[in-house]
Amino acid sequence: MAPEQTDILDGPHLAQLQMENQRLRRAVEELSILNDLATAIGGTNDPTEIMQIIVKRSLRTVHAEQGVITLIDQHRNHDLLSTFVRSMSSSSEHRAIHPDESVLGWIMTYQRPLVVNDPANDPRFQGTRWDHTVRSIICVPMVARSKLVGTLTIYNKKDDSGFTEADQRLVSILAAQSAQVLENARLHEEEREFHQIQEELRLANQIQSKLLPEQMPRVEGYDLAGMSKPAHSVGGDFFDFVPIGEKQLCFWVGDVAGKGLPAALTMATIQATLRGNTASSQDVSRVLDRTNRYLCGNTTRSTFVTLFLGVLDAGKHVVHYGNAGHNRPLLLKNGQDPQTLSHGDLVLGFSEEIVFEEISVQLDPGDVLVVYSDGINESMSSERVQYGEERLVETISSRRSESAKVMIRAVVDSVQEHAGRAPQADDLTIAIIKRL
Repeated sequence: MAPEQTDILDGPHLAQLQMENQRLRRAVEELSILNDLATAIGGTNDPTEIMQIIVKRSLRTVHAEQGVITLIDQHRNHDLLSTFVRSMSSSSEHRAIHPDESVLGWIMTYQRPLVVNDPANDPRFQGTRWDHTVRSIICVPMVARSKLVGTLTIYNKKDDSGFTEADQRLVSILAAQSAQVLENARLHEEEREFHQIQEELRLANQIQSKLLPEQMPRVEGYDLAGMSKPAHSVGGDFFDFVPIGEKQLCFWVGDVAGKGLPAALTMATIQATLRGNTASSQDVSRVLDRTNRYLCGNTTRSTFVTLFLGVLDAGKHVVHYGNAGHNRPLLLKNGQDPQTLSHGDLVLGFSEEIVFEEISVQLDPGDVLVVYSDGINESMSSERVQYGEERLVETISSRRSESAKVMIRAVVDSVQEHAGRAPQADDLTIAIIKRL
């Protein structure tokens, strides 16, 4: 009986049994590796920590020196040279090796595993200048939901034998099983950062709203109103009414070039600067000059601000004003066609050498002075038609008998009705001074 069993084991069945045992051992090893990896990365949502765990497990599995996970920036995949956001980990003291762009480009093109055991002579990479420390490479794609999210690159087999097909298989399995986990962690991190930014913008909006007048000052014989509606959480438009004694009032409407937090920060700075400057002087030219010099000296050369600054003398019913590149205000007088205060100088922040001129205009009973930002007249409809100055004049004229606050509400409603479903592209700011 025993000899017969020996004969059977010595034949083809023995070879088949050995192959099956090897296959089972590989399967058990792979399951063990994957279980180890799943346990290690299951307790964190930090993408950097997950990448380090994946690389270290990969190096241990194939006995290699270094590894890199390269994430692909999905927002810039039009340009290979600026596509990659690198995160590197290493299990050795060797100098860090950065993935070659030709290898990354090959993976992006073919999206399948790559093994290079003789980099200098590999015909697929003729002309590539390899790092002199690179002896062998495995590079595999990391795909999540049919989308390439990154690559896992392993360098230099420790025994210098070169990477095998089995090594490639193991690294591919690790990359395939961890890609979705890494992508989920990245999305979780992006969502957390998004909520943090939203909260910061909410707080910034509250702070910015405090920089605008909550109540209009009372000036005998006049009705004042103003409003600023940012296109986003924060904006670059601003306005203010600052009483100077009983009979004088400084007022302004401005617009910082750009949008978002940078514009909002500049707006806050200019608003504070103007309040300080107008408290010490009501000379329009001098206030504009001081504000311009401050802006030129304390901001980047690309920071510009348009500003209409006026000083109302309620005793003499005169407005002294200067205009630094801002929209030309409208003056509606009884029995006359609407006027545009056409005088204007260059924007603030362009040059310290600008000389600002002061102009005066008389306000008669019933006159309405309208100062506004370009978000009003340049507001677009869904058909790409601007709101325009003519519609603004019609809206103000139709409500001249009503309060300044009602007129402003009518303008904003009219602008939004004109825009229809088109999103608000720019801040809407308007201030009205009406002599009763």
